[in-house]
Amino acid sequence: MAVEVTLEDAEWMVTRAGLSGVASVQRLPGGWDNSNLSLDLVGGTRLVLKIWQAQKSLDDVRTVIQRHIWLDDHGVPTATPIELVDGSRIAIKDGVAWTLLPHVTGGHLGSDRASLESLGATMARLHEIPEADCFPHDFRMGWPLFERMYELADETGWTDFLVALREEEGWLRGQIPVDLPRGILHGDLFPDNVIGDGEVVAILDLEEAWIGPCAFDLVMAFVGFGWDAGRPVQERWDALISGYESVRSLTNSERSALAALHRYATLSIAAWRYWKHVMTEPDTDLSGRYLEMVHRLGVEFGF
Repeated sequence: MAVEVTLEDAEWMVTRAGLSGVASVQRLPGGWDNSNLSLDLVGGTRLVLKIWQAQKSLDDVRTVIQRHIWLDDHGVPTATPIELVDGSRIAIKDGVAWTLLPHVTGGHLGSDRASLESLGATMARLHEIPEADCFPHDFRMGWPLFERMYELADETGWTDFLVALREEEGWLRGQIPVDLPRGILHGDLFPDNVIGDGEVVAILDLEEAWIGPCAFDLVMAFVGFGWDAGRPVQERWDALISGYESVRSLTNSERSALAALHRYATLSIAAWRYWKHVMTEPDTDLSGRYLEMVHRLGVEFGF
């Protein structure tokens, strides 16, 4: 649920960064968990206020911030929360973490060839940076989430989707090799998590980032950027893979696993939407969002 932020609230936050004079507060599009707002200051400075209401603990927030710092330190474009006057990067209001980020100029990245080539190359550079302890080895929207859904289903009842999810998982686990090349992955490369116009300016929202098979990130980006009107677009995949392999070439084992990884990525988005909008935060307006991904599972694409 979005947090309502007044001018007074925003002023409270910017003073912690040694600034003042909030002229306007505007909610930014995108984001299903945390609230993001654009703050215009009287002197012309523009910042982004992020309110982490979906994070269960302050330690979780600090961990995600460390991920942004790690990417930034290794040359991967992102937006890192700025340091406040007390030396921290978060302020606590009503038990929730608030952060200020530099405003990144530009809208959400498009699906034109130049944009997707840039996204592919940026992903490949991300996958080549050293691993760090702030990144988990499990995908939060993948197998672990499925298990939580099954546990809840045992209490509340099994639906057709949950039965199909468990059957599909059993088959998919055997199709994905465990020894694929691994690296730091974003995990959720959808348009609302990437800023740019023709090229990537910043990768945002690292809550789902993890250490896993590099090729998974590539196909998740295709889930996010590569489909139009319920159909996969070959030209978009060609652009992603072209940009990616301009930096890092896929191995033969990765190529062989692309179809299964793409299915896993698609299933994960379906499961997350079902978990959020049907099982844990029922919303009649959003309860059918998972079906978009379910329908995609019936469409073949030759990787």
